Amino acid sequence: MRSRWIVAVVVVLAVAAVAEARTPKAKSKAVPAAAPAAAAAPISPTSGFHPAAPYTAALLLDRDSGQVLFAKNEHLRWPPASMTKMMTVLLALEQVRAHALRLDDPIIASAWASKIGGSQVYLAEGEQFQLGELLASIMIASANDASVAVAERIAGSTDAFVAMMNQRARELGMTDTEFHSVHGLPPGKGQLPDLMSAADLATLGRALAAYPEAMTWAKTSEAPFRGGALQMRNTNHLVRTYPGADGLKTGFYDAAGFEVTATATRDDLRLMAVVLGVPTKKGCFDEAAKLLTSGFNGWKAIVAAKNGATVGGPITVTRGKVTQVTGVAAGDLRLVLPRSEARDATVEVKVPVEIAAPVKKGQVIGEVVVTRAGRQLGRVDVVAASDAESRSWLSGWY
Repeated sequence: MRSRWIVAVVVVLAVAAVAEARTPKAKSKAVPAAAPAAAAAPISPTSGFHPAAPYTAALLLDRDSGQVLFAKNEHLRWPPASMTKMMTVLLALEQVRAHALRLDDPIIASAWASKIGGSQVYLAEGEQFQLGELLASIMIASANDASVAVAERIAGSTDAFVAMMNQRARELGMTDTEFHSVHGLPPGKGQLPDLMSAADLATLGRALAAYPEAMTWAKTSEAPFRGGALQMRNTNHLVRTYPGADGLKTGFYDAAGFEVTATATRDDLRLMAVVLGVPTKKGCFDEAAKLLTSGFNGWKAIVAAKNGATVGGPITVTRGKVTQVTGVAAGDLRLVLPRSEARDATVEVKVPVEIAAPVKKGQVIGEVVVTRAGRQLGRVDVVAASDAESRSWLSGWY
């Protein structure tokens, strides 16, 4: 029997954005869709930056897809300062996911870790904490001593761990990156600086954001350490001042300036902004907030289908041992569009009203398509969620 089809058409209407940033400089002007990157200026990463510039490099993207919404000097290699620690935490969490470590494993601080200086949780030589506690201190308080302790536990030495960091950077396609430390402190005499680009920081940030534990720590405003003897306060002020901010990591030293990899979520839109080389701390958070606000005001996420989610209603099965099957999306269908375009986008759900047995689980039985002005923007298959075997011809006699 020929299947009869029904097409459900859902017109996606854009809702006027009323996003507000709690920063006095926040603007609501949308960032252009394909803003060309400005030519990278010949700036030395160890000699500072032009104090009149709001930032040296910046990037705004959709965190889920990696779609770039704005970029300036995004491949300029620049000291990431403490944002280096995102790779330290990523490697540790990858070890946990691979069951090589557990978050409750004890980590003992070495003499070297206790003397590293800078931002720290004041580990004493021989002091012991769980891995999860130290990773939290890195993400919240940017603890250099915890970074060294974790690196030494995983690789045996910080040098060996730095080699792991550079190898993982190559695997992630971070071609503008070279690590020389596990913490991002300014280089000493005879040492080389860590270097990354805004593009590579976004790649690293997206990889780290895939770990729920990292995002839980990153959005924590304050937390106790050492049984409450020390109160850690998140170095990322945006988690306290910007609506929807949920991460990720800050950095600073004199030659690098103030910088941040910032994440925020509103509705179905999850954005990431990277700002490098800002002369002041307030200016750094203000510029990140401006980028995020521009993204939320100017762009809209259309979630047309989610992998494994039911699409349409029950489908009648003819000549089958079961009377119905359900269609599910074979993957995610999510688009990020300028709001002016999103209001004209249409989601079409195409599934049959009935289908003849036999039907196999995973068999393509329809599709979801997003179009605008007659042009297809994206599609995903709809597949059968279960088998539907044919009835035996003998069953008609009973």
